[in-house]
Amino acid sequence: MKLYDIIKDVAKTSLPDMEISDVTSDTRKAVKAGSMFVCIKGKTFDGHDAAKDMIEKGCTVVVCERDLGLDCQIIVENTREAFPLLCAAFFGHPEKELTLIGVTGTNGKTTITTVIKKVLSSFGCKVGLIGTCQNEIGDDVYPTARTTPEPYDLYELFRKMADEKCDYVVMEASSQGLEQKRLSGCHYKVGVFTNLTQDHLDVHGTMENYYQAKKILFTISDNAIINIDDEYGRRYLKEISCPVKTYSCCTKADFRAEDILLSASGVKYVFTDGKIKHNVSFNMPGLFNVSNSLAVIACCETLGFDVDKTIRALGTMQGVRGRAEIVPTGRDFTVICDYAHTPDALVNVLSAIKNSASGKVKCLFGCGGNRDASKRSLMAAAAADNADFLIVTSDNPRNEDPQDIINDVLVGLEGKTTPYITIVDRREAIHWAIHHAEKDDIIVLAGKGHEDYQILAGGVKIHFDEREVVADALKELEAEGR
Repeated sequence: MKLYDIIKDVAKTSLPDMEISDVTSDTRKAVKAGSMFVCIKGKTFDGHDAAKDMIEKGCTVVVCERDLGLDCQIIVENTREAFPLLCAAFFGHPEKELTLIGVTGTNGKTTITTVIKKVLSSFGCKVGLIGTCQNEIGDDVYPTARTTPEPYDLYELFRKMADEKCDYVVMEASSQGLEQKRLSGCHYKVGVFTNLTQDHLDVHGTMENYYQAKKILFTISDNAIINIDDEYGRRYLKEISCPVKTYSCCTKADFRAEDILLSASGVKYVFTDGKIKHNVSFNMPGLFNVSNSLAVIACCETLGFDVDKTIRALGTMQGVRGRAEIVPTGRDFTVICDYAHTPDALVNVLSAIKNSASGKVKCLFGCGGNRDASKRSLMAAAAADNADFLIVTSDNPRNEDPQDIINDVLVGLEGKTTPYITIVDRREAIHWAIHHAEKDDIIVLAGKGHEDYQILAGGVKIHFDEREVVADALKELEAEGR
């Protein structure tokens, strides 16, 4: 693609027009001759310092924020904001060929995006999915490195989705992705807000900064769907300018759930929009999944789909991997795998399970290393208040000492009477839980959910699928004749 076609919406240049073979901000990436390099300043590395090296490697244009004394430079005010716009242009603006749906919030993003994708697909639409677990184009699955991809990866994926004739793209919009301008250039038909609870303070510093990052989605959306059971959702109503529809499990809203029945297998309720009422059945447990299903109904209605049709589709939906996922055991106890890794998410999943449990609820959990340390004690308190027994272990320790993380967690158990054990190695902890399971116990493996890896010191990522670990532990029981 020609330079002028790529740069025209970002900056003016006196450079001669030329063919651009690629656009990159990654100094580690193999450089194609004729590439454009965009200098972005990060926390630990400034791309401006590598500009000359990138020219030597074959880049013919450098986009930067200050004068680097280069003949091939183009200066812009903000390279982080310019980069996604350049990527969008390089790939021929595929986002304009797609109807985008964005979902943001601390908890519920993966469930809501996955179910919206399934519902729209059941209507005969071809749908792309971008999120925490994986990316999907129709029935094809692609791996993902982060919830909201980096701009180049995002627009490359959009291009593929447009070429595959996707009608809709449903995506998780993370606070980091929004704050880092990865979604600049995107425009959403619908933006959904689920809730805001403590997480990512290692990135944002304060809850106010976290809130403001999420708010960015509604500056680039035609319509907003807001959960007003959440205090931050109620605040958004006063601060965002696009048209808003609300949903709630407990107060007057555009989309509301009444007569809610909760069970271990799912939820049932009466949906109302103030005009009509429908019985809803959704095969995922917990009050939070009533809220998630309302978000799906509201989104599909805003897209123009019949509410009754959406509700019928919801009734056929099965669970989402790593979200209150029952792991088969063939035993008289139950193992549930869930991604809950915030205090609020832990309360939600444990309280939902405890309300329908006939035996003890045992929670195995840890906290990630090099992440928001202030939530560790809160996680412990949340688990202690909603489970009968705790197994405190490791999550993704990264570059922190796992025992130090556990010590931070244990602060939250001071004054609590819930019994607990600490086992640093997560595999050993799961084996211990299985070997000590009793009739009607429900063992909740919290924190990893869909993840099939564990991140250790030095960024080493090892294969670690909790379903496989459970299966191994069950084989040991069988070998022992138990």
